[in-house]
Amino acid sequence: MTSEAREAFGRVGIWSSALHGSRTDGPGRQAIAEAVAELEELEYGTVWIGGSPSIEDAAAVVAATRTVTVATGILSIWDQSAEEVAARIAEIEASARGRFVLGLGVSHGPMVPQYSKPYSAMAAYLDALDTTTPPVGSERRIIAALGPKMLKLASGRTLGAHPYLVTAEHTAEARAALGPGALLAPELSVVLDTDIDRARATARNMLAMYLQLPNYTANLLRLGFAESDFDGGGSTRLLDALFALGDAERVKARTREYHDAGADHVALQVLTADEGGGGLPRAEWRELAGAFAGEL
Repeated sequence: MTSEAREAFGRVGIWSSALHGSRTDGPGRQAIAEAVAELEELEYGTVWIGGSPSIEDAAAVVAATRTVTVATGILSIWDQSAEEVAARIAEIEASARGRFVLGLGVSHGPMVPQYSKPYSAMAAYLDALDTTTPPVGSERRIIAALGPKMLKLASGRTLGAHPYLVTAEHTAEARAALGPGALLAPELSVVLDTDIDRARATARNMLAMYLQLPNYTANLLRLGFAESDFDGGGSTRLLDALFALGDAERVKARTREYHDAGADHVALQVLTADEGGGGLPRAEWRELAGAFAGEL
């Protein structure tokens, strides 16, 4: 990967599952457009559209911005064929001008009836993207890799890896598996709340769902956590390893841990007690941008 590609992603971005224009009404789409335009003004490197978005969701974010990198985090390979995705990307390229990156993932067995052989399915999907007209080449895509096999695939066939719900220790292991040339852009969930008990409650509210998904729990077990750490929405040890909890300076320090472990870029997902991560926490995005001034 070139230094220009790393620069395009920036050191810090925003990851949000609320940027789905296809799932809301006109006022909702306008709110999304205004929010992502502000993220660009705040100089975040990348806007990640989380929560299994469609290319249509990405197209709306691209249209509302001018310079920021826009990435899906992630599009499920089971939702749209490679041919459909490639055709839609070609249509938005006039607005994107090379700044759209296709983030892909295999999702999870409990959520996908046709789920089977995830590694083989991802490799076949990448093969198909290589041969579409026009192709979506390795420099235009990234995958949500957690385990060693998928990380190796990410390194050889894409820009790199976008791991979700991982520790700084996993980031170090992922960097070793990927090698120095691939992009490593983990997600880090954030609760801006100095009441640590309340912050952990907000984090547990989000984490409980993910602890029902075996891809995540298997990865956490590989990292040395125990089944007991998954009880009650997550042990204190697990929460403190997976989340940045506290004020903006604490978030900045936790983000630095991921960078020091080998991340090129960290995608921050802001969770709030009243919205559970599902809204547009623009005040928090501004607060973080101020804390990271000059480092985004």
